[in-house]
Amino acid sequence: MKTLTHLDSNGNARMVDVGSKPVSARKAIAYGEVRMSPEVLRQIRDREVPKGDVMAVAKIAGIMAAKRVDELIPLCHSLNLDSVDLTFESKPDRLCVQATVCTQGRTGVEMEALTAVSVACLTIYDMAKAVDKEMLIGPIYLVEKEGGRSGHFIRGRDL
Repeated sequence: MKTLTHLDSNGNARMVDVGSKPVSARKAIAYGEVRMSPEVLRQIRDREVPKGDVMAVAKIAGIMAAKRVDELIPLCHSLNLDSVDLTFESKPDRLCVQATVCTQGRTGVEMEALTAVSVACLTIYDMAKAVDKEMLIGPIYLVEKEGGRSGHFIRGRDL
């Protein structure tokens, strides 16, 4: 049976002690999307949404969110991030978001990448909801992670 690292011997929640783990290069890539009408997507691409440049604001929101994961997710460690980057790709009925987060540390950055994508998608929704309330957020998932004891992970199944 696998030991649950976020529980102590009495079953109480605890923050994992990573102090004895070696510092190594860590990287995580997460993906998410916001499905919407082609017309709303066109307005976003052409920067015609009344609230402003949706992708620019979503990028900043995602970066800010990655830097604050320890304040949002219980038991996550505070990390000094080396880089956070978000990219956007439009498809006929959706705006795809990818976040890449890197650090040199004792614990991974999967939660930072997933949070960056999630908040970027929520920001897209917030900025465009006046023109399309039927937008759909998701799926959001980890694409890849590198570094640490568990090694390299690449998502192997489609959604």
